[in-house]
Amino acid sequence: MPSGHHEPEVAATGKPPATEDLLTTLPEGVAVPEGMVFVPGGITAVGAEDGLAREQPVIARQIRGFFMDITPVTVAQFREFVQATGYVTQAEKYGDAAVFNMETGEWYLHKGAYWEFPRGPENGPAPPDHPVTQVSYNDALAYCKWAGKRLPTEAEWEHAARNGSNSRSKYSWGEEIFQNGVFKANFWQGHFPLENTLEDGFEFTSPVGAFGETPLGLKDMSGNVWEWCSDWYLPYGNDPSHFIPKPESEKVMRGGSFMCDPSYCWGYRVSGRSGTTPETGLFHVGFRCVKDVE
Repeated sequence: MPSGHHEPEVAATGKPPATEDLLTTLPEGVAVPEGMVFVPGGITAVGAEDGLAREQPVIARQIRGFFMDITPVTVAQFREFVQATGYVTQAEKYGDAAVFNMETGEWYLHKGAYWEFPRGPENGPAPPDHPVTQVSYNDALAYCKWAGKRLPTEAEWEHAARNGSNSRSKYSWGEEIFQNGVFKANFWQGHFPLENTLEDGFEFTSPVGAFGETPLGLKDMSGNVWEWCSDWYLPYGNDPSHFIPKPESEKVMRGGSFMCDPSYCWGYRVSGRSGTTPETGLFHVGFRCVKDVE
């Protein structure tokens, strides 16, 4: 796991793990950074016994309290970083980036696609209040470092999505994606990729925060864009047979995206996970940062 940050595994001693160092509450006098929320520490169960094979088995982790960005990093925020540093993304260096063709149902490398024009210049610029996409894991890492933050570990991300608690619900807010006549996330309605009924109002990305917030105050933890995590994409258990990537070849992505539906990836559930290579930019993948409590 990069950046030297690890969650300690729960010790199998039969004794309750010590929690005094987990920061279950924010220390007195410590301010929450602007645009972030405090995620209380605790013991979390990562994965889902009734989930997809790649989400099993459930594993226990101790998580120290931390700060997390309320929303994914926006196009406007990433532009500020680029203007301040002159940073050039990997997609810009390559001259193309991955876009999904909704008509053919295939991925392809679209010439000229990058974070400002995630579907190519001919499709117009990305709105400033939408999550930035076409940023690789390495690009996301560079932004977080510039901002004095880091990428979350996979366990931190799921702990935050579970509201810093032992909740085992399917989503941060409960069991249903459609509540009281309202969609709770930007995801694919219809049958992917043949039909998108657009019942949630969006074909691609949506403005950050358009679908409400979790009990912790986080937004877009389900759907809109997948989010990079710092871990390598590896099986939780000892059976790697259902895993295609070679060890330490892909980085974890969490949260699902506007392309997810139950027949395709179902990634917008709290336990949903996927991965791709760290140099790859995709038009449905973004990120958010976290910060340690000093």
